[in-house]
Amino acid sequence: MKINVVMVEPEIPQNTGNIARTCAAIGAKLHLVYPLGFSISEKAVKRAGLDYWDKLEIEEHISFEEFLNKYKPEENNMYFATTKGKHVYSEPDYSKMDEVFLLFGKETKGLPEDVLQKYIDKTIRIPMRETLRSLNLSNSVSIVVYEVLRQKNFENLEEISKYFDKK
Repeated sequence: MKINVVMVEPEIPQNTGNIARTCAAIGAKLHLVYPLGFSISEKAVKRAGLDYWDKLEIEEHISFEEFLNKYKPEENNMYFATTKGKHVYSEPDYSKMDEVFLLFGKETKGLPEDVLQKYIDKTIRIPMRETLRSLNLSNSVSIVVYEVLRQKNFENLEEISKYFDKK
């Protein structure tokens, strides 16, 4: 399975660095949609991603419109993460998909409201207490991508630690 993590206008370099590290660890492609709230050459991004940048596939997009024109939601398995999502992130059956796109919006505003309304049936959310605004963006990405991987039985990932093989 090919997992695409799409960050639409991320604002905090440390979040993007953490997400990049997660993508590298699982073999997901990271899409960065401009404008970014920082430069990807910034020290904070690089530090959060540690030494994984060379193991990461990144595709950059000049705008959200350009991304949506290139990867049409109607033709791809595309899910829009939002606190206002119609479905819980674990509801879609990712196990039957060869490729999936998981979209996450900027930390302060999320994804554009008009896009969420247009693709309301493809919106997903992470359950949480209603009195709170949202989870940290990099934590949210991890929760959703690991659900996709769980449904695919962690295909192509190491499940048993090499630590135990040495004993």
